[in-house]
Amino acid sequence: MGEFVVRGGRRLEGTIRVHGAKNAALPIMAASVLASSPVTLEGVPRLRDVDVMIQVLTALGAVVTWSGTALTIDPTDIHAYVIPQELMQKMRASIFVIGPLLARLGHAVAIQPGGCSIGDRPIDIHIYGLSQLGAEVTEDEMGTQLHAPELKAGTVHLSYPSVGATENLMMAAARIPGETRIRNAAMEPEIVDLAQFLEKMGATVRGAGTSDIRIVGQRELVGVTHTIIPDRVEAATFALAAAATGGHVTLENCIAEHLPGLTGRLRDLGVEVKEHEGDLVEITAPDRYRTTPISLHTGPYPGFATDMQAQFMAFLLKVPGVHIISERVFENRLGHARELRRMGAQIVADQRVALIYGGKALHGAEVRALDLRAGAALVIAGLAADGETVIEDREVIERGYQDLDVRLQQLGADMESR
Repeated sequence: MGEFVVRGGRRLEGTIRVHGAKNAALPIMAASVLASSPVTLEGVPRLRDVDVMIQVLTALGAVVTWSGTALTIDPTDIHAYVIPQELMQKMRASIFVIGPLLARLGHAVAIQPGGCSIGDRPIDIHIYGLSQLGAEVTEDEMGTQLHAPELKAGTVHLSYPSVGATENLMMAAARIPGETRIRNAAMEPEIVDLAQFLEKMGATVRGAGTSDIRIVGQRELVGVTHTIIPDRVEAATFALAAAATGGHVTLENCIAEHLPGLTGRLRDLGVEVKEHEGDLVEITAPDRYRTTPISLHTGPYPGFATDMQAQFMAFLLKVPGVHIISERVFENRLGHARELRRMGAQIVADQRVALIYGGKALHGAEVRALDLRAGAALVIAGLAADGETVIEDREVIERGYQDLDVRLQQLGADMESR
């Protein structure tokens, strides 16, 4: 595995363009399975997770080609409904194809997918939802078999507003004639982007972005061209890197409304956040932070995103005061606290709650990216620390950030990959 080397102490300054959202691109790539003709997606980031999804679609029979940042998926010859196990175990988002496959072929096989080890993320909600639409579910040595010669429209009440389950159900419902209703649905911006894609293909989707979504499907959906929304987690990561280094950074292709839990917190701490026309957000950090204790907990959108929690913790190390972070989405997503302690951070943490003593000096150290966002947090800490930080398992971070070292170099960071 490779590593990132970060030499801290430099103020980030300049302009950076936010890439398309990984968490929007992956389900929309899966939704291309529903189409009867080629789909072109603009603004798809070139990431390891995107590469795995391309492998999944290719294994099912699709033809996938790149042209710059545009990805064309021809699903015409999709015939297989079993995803190779080694691909399922590489990435959790591979589960997104079971809804489209079930709607298109009447059959799908699901196994517990892989991905970052941040806590228990069962697929039970996905399976339950699809069973409510008529899928017969059996278990065998291959995994969970779902069979439905014809899915039926209906109402599904989710026990938790799972983003993945909401998306799987939306995709399946897009090919079911009649109205399907998803109650207690997830409300994330990526849900809205998927809804807009499905509408372009011919389905009718109402209520995306609320907890009550209604979909009227069509037996045939057509291929379209669609542009992926900006990545709000990437935008947050760059904003927090700027804030942690006393920087001044302008984010292009950044939708501020997608960061409701972050921008307010930054302003409370003295960071100037200016929103300009054309999806420009300007971040200006103070030279030093005043003592300001912060308490926050993660939650489903529009709450503070769990995918921004680790990066925010790294930033809080620069803010004097005693801070509390409560992780309420995943039960094992504070492992980065141990790695940050190697850099001199004073953090007391269990699986769910972290007590952070901010305003203490950080120093470079050898650390490891335990998961994607934890790795991004270590990069931020390394940028703010004195000396050299070596972050092992660089490939984990590259699952969600394209050319991170090169792009931070453009802002003045001393960072390289090796």
